[in-house]
Amino acid sequence: MNQTFTVTGMTCGHCEMAVRRALLTVDPQAQVQIDRTANRVVVESTQPRQALAGAIAEEGYAVAD
Repeated sequence: MNQTFTVTGMTCGHCEMAVRRALLTVDPQAQVQIDRTANRVVVESTQPRQALAGAIAEEGYAVAD
């Protein structure tokens, strides 16, 4: 299932890697697409939305529903 998050605070490639790594920790099989300029993260995963959003937030990025 595809889930789209609005994530603010990603300013560089390192930020993208941190978000991707956090999501893959929750679901190693997830497919992650990040568009930093649009503040958008699209995740194809079977994990609950809250778990994915929580992983992003734990990295220090704001997640809007």
